[in-house]
Amino acid sequence: MERPGPASLARGALLWAAFAVPALTADRVGLNEPRPGWQQAVGVVVLAGAAAVSRRLPLVAFGLVAALSLAAAPALFTISYGPALGVCALLLGLRAARARPALVCFAAVGCVGAARSALMGADPAPECFVMAGTLLFGCVFPWLGGRYWRQSRELAEEGWLRAARLEDETRFAEEGAKLRERARIAQDMHDSLGHELSLIALRAGALQVAHGLGDEHRAAAADLRAAAADATDRLHRIIGVLREDDDEPVPLAPAGETLEQLVARAAESGLPVRWAAGHDPPADPGDVAERLLHRVTREALTNAARHAPGAPVVVAVTARAAGTSVTITSGRATRDASPPSGGGTGLLGLRAAVTSIGGEFEAGRHAEGFRVRAYVPRQRTAVTPPRPARAPFTQVRRRVAIGLGTAAGVGVALVGAAFGWYAYAETHSVLEPAAYTELRLGAPTAEVERMLPDRDVNDPPDDRAPAPPRGAECRYYRASGELFVSVDHFRLCFDAGRLVAKDVVPGVGMSGEGREEYEEFAR
Repeated sequence: MERPGPASLARGALLWAAFAVPALTADRVGLNEPRPGWQQAVGVVVLAGAAAVSRRLPLVAFGLVAALSLAAAPALFTISYGPALGVCALLLGLRAARARPALVCFAAVGCVGAARSALMGADPAPECFVMAGTLLFGCVFPWLGGRYWRQSRELAEEGWLRAARLEDETRFAEEGAKLRERARIAQDMHDSLGHELSLIALRAGALQVAHGLGDEHRAAAADLRAAAADATDRLHRIIGVLREDDDEPVPLAPAGETLEQLVARAAESGLPVRWAAGHDPPADPGDVAERLLHRVTREALTNAARHAPGAPVVVAVTARAAGTSVTITSGRATRDASPPSGGGTGLLGLRAAVTSIGGEFEAGRHAEGFRVRAYVPRQRTAVTPPRPARAPFTQVRRRVAIGLGTAAGVGVALVGAAFGWYAYAETHSVLEPAAYTELRLGAPTAEVERMLPDRDVNDPPDDRAPAPPRGAECRYYRASGELFVSVDHFRLCFDAGRLVAKDVVPGVGMSGEGREEYEEFAR
């Protein structure tokens, strides 16, 4: 186990001093009932243990101070240990990650305090209310404040880490975008240059069989055709591997020419191709569908020129409300074709590109030739914005606000219940002055009790009352039902089943005139 350093020991000593000062001075200044010296010494030792374990075991520290407070006062409220109890609750919320152990500890303290008040308290109900209020305002509220403080610090640290991760992700995304753009450019170079080289080879082939051409010129045309075919194959092998990314969305950059212009240029180069557009116009030039259809048609014409030279080709385009389809059909070759290069990834890349946006793609043998058919749906530009995610700090603030609101509501309910009990106890312990005057010394206890209220006073003014008769049992009753003010009290003392004494105890700040008035009235 790692030993605590000097700074940790110094903080623990300061915390213990802060705990011990109220415990040692509260009795001397009259804020608590005087206690023996050994009890104060035990309290200081327990507080020292709580301060020592408050960092590593905050729940144990809070339990020690709570047990000490319950031992000193059944209602948990004591000036000597109240500050230590609140500070330990704050440290518990600040240093403990889980909330359930703290809640269980609070519930255990409340149950023990209620049981102790019921078994040993003079009036359990008020003591239980005081204990509940102390537990709520002196323990739960500081604990919630500590948890909020802890969560705010963790969120701040997580925010910095998240910002760093976002910067890294942004940098990686930029690098990935650059790589994809380079791959797209290389792929477009492969498709366009391959198409142009195929047309060059096609023109060289037409020149080779032209009438009136000498043998030397025919050999040069044959060499030109072979060189163009070989350049096309090399280009395919070098850049064709980049077609692995063809499953990504097609770039939105429009092609340099329309489908009809592409077919016309291929026909001018000597390819026997025919344009057969439908009655409906094709896709709008420059949009995603037009771009993708242009790629499909260019690849199909290139394959027809390389693998089926001299075969007639028909390009049919049909536009519908939902999209556009293009069909390129080639017949049987009339001349020898170039040997296959072993790639075959062009059509696979086109299939992936078409199906990635919800289209359909077909390529295969048809009659004596080959047919490529692609259907591209019309792309909609409306994009539903994503629902913004709730910030973590907002969620934490909401949870803390709910916790504080719940605790405040419980506190208000407890205070209201305590006030209601106080008002009930005070108003039901009032002995009317007229009834007091009718009480005669020596009357039987049963006769006197018929004239008394339901309850007697819970906190009698013993310090202001005269000395009671020896061996007598005395009861105190309020002379008025006023609340929150000092009122006169009546004291009735019973012995051997009879009323042996009756006295008037004046309220705080009153002279003996009130007692004389009641005594005179009683005569």
